[in-house]
Amino acid sequence: METILLVDDEPSIVSLAKMYLEREGFHVESVGDGLLALETVERLRPALMVLDVMLPGADGLEVCRRLRGAGNQIPIIMLTARDEDIDKILGLELGADDYLTKPFNPRELVARIKAILRRTDRPAPTAPSLLHFPDLTIDSARREVTVNQHPVALRTQEFDLLLTLAEQPGRVFTREQLLEKAWGFDFYGQTRTVDVHVAQLRKHLAESAVKIETVTGVGYKLVSEQ
Repeated sequence: METILLVDDEPSIVSLAKMYLEREGFHVESVGDGLLALETVERLRPALMVLDVMLPGADGLEVCRRLRGAGNQIPIIMLTARDEDIDKILGLELGADDYLTKPFNPRELVARIKAILRRTDRPAPTAPSLLHFPDLTIDSARREVTVNQHPVALRTQEFDLLLTLAEQPGRVFTREQLLEKAWGFDFYGQTRTVDVHVAQLRKHLAESAVKIETVTGVGYKLVSEQ
C-alpha cells in the first residue's frame, strides 16, 4: 500500500482528500506544518506528497526547495489558493511535478496522483528511439534532449509533453488530449497545468528552430521553422 503525505493546514481539505485517497487504497498521513513535513518525508519516505503553498513553519515553496536541494526526488503536487501564475511557475521551477488550484475536485487530485505514480513506475524503452529535427534531438530511451548538440535539462513532465508533441509534429493537440497522452490523466479538470508546462518548454527551446505554437481556441502543435 503506497503512502501519500498530505501537507495542508486546512482540516476540511485534508479530511476530504484523505477520504477519497483511502477509498482508492492509499495509506494517507497528514501534517499541517512545513517543517514537520520535511521531517515526515525523511521518516516515512512516502510515495508522493501533496503540498500546500501557504503553510506555517515553512511555506510549500521552501519545503520543495529544500527537498530538491537535498536531492530528494519525491513526486510533489502543489496546492495553491492564489490564482497568480507566479506561484505555480515558481513551484514547477523548484521541482514540483504538478499543481492544483483551490478549490479542486478531489477526484481530480486522485487522478493526478495516480498518473504521476504510473509515470514513476513506467519502465524505460528497451531500444533507443530517436526523434530528429533540424537542431533538436529527442532520445526517448535515455530521456535526453539536445538543442544544437547541447543537452537541455527537462523535468519528467516537460519531457513527456515534448515527446508527445514531437511524435506527431504539426498535429494540433487539445489540452485535454495532452493531459491524457502526456500526463496519463483519465479525469479532466483544470487544464491550466498544460499551459504552464508549455511556457516552461518554450524557454528551454528558445535557441531552437522547433517551436510550440498556440492554436487559438484549440490547443498546441510542434512546428519547425527550418
